[in-house]
Amino acid sequence: MPVTVLLFAGLREIVGAGELSRPIEAAATVDAVWRDLRDHWPALTPYGPSLTCAVNAQYAPMSSPVQDGDEVAFLPPVSGG
Repeated sequence: MPVTVLLFAGLREIVGAGELSRPIEAAATVDAVWRDLRDHWPALTPYGPSLTCAVNAQYAPMSSPVQDGDEVAFLPPVSGG
């Protein structure tokens, strides 16, 4: 079952893409998707504690369930001036 993963800012730079299709297992959560990404791109690890996540364009906690075809977005903190 695939989900579409959207990555922004530094996450996009590390992975080299802003959108990915990733397989998930039944009863997966946002956290499971993040762990899959982190396993493939260890440089993502420091971003974990400060991420904002969304499922299907709605902010969601890491414990939120994801299903086949969902869109999961990971947004790192952004600063500006």
